[in-house]
Amino acid sequence: MTRRPKAEGKPPDLKYRQVKVDALDKSRRGKHYDLVVGILQELKTLSPGSAMEIPLAAVGGIGLANLRSAVHRASTSHGLEIETLADKENFYVWKKKSETN
Repeated sequence: MTRRPKAEGKPPDLKYRQVKVDALDKSRRGKHYDLVVGILQELKTLSPGSAMEIPLAAVGGIGLANLRSAVHRASTSHGLEIETLADKENFYVWKKKSETN
């Protein structure tokens, strides 16, 4: 089989469009985004010494490990230090006590 000569000076036909990296939105918007944003908004208003109780049955079938990871990832990106706990029915999250308290 013979090769076809390439057209000199002509760029190859590209299958995919090229974009500038600076124009990309680099924030993470995972499939649990809306749920996690709601949790973080309430968490910011939480009084010290209180925890949010989130029923696992109300989170749309998200597994505990995935929920915990998503909340921790989002809280870290928002500069919040949190702690979590879970039992068979609920996921608890609260703001970590600062060292000065």
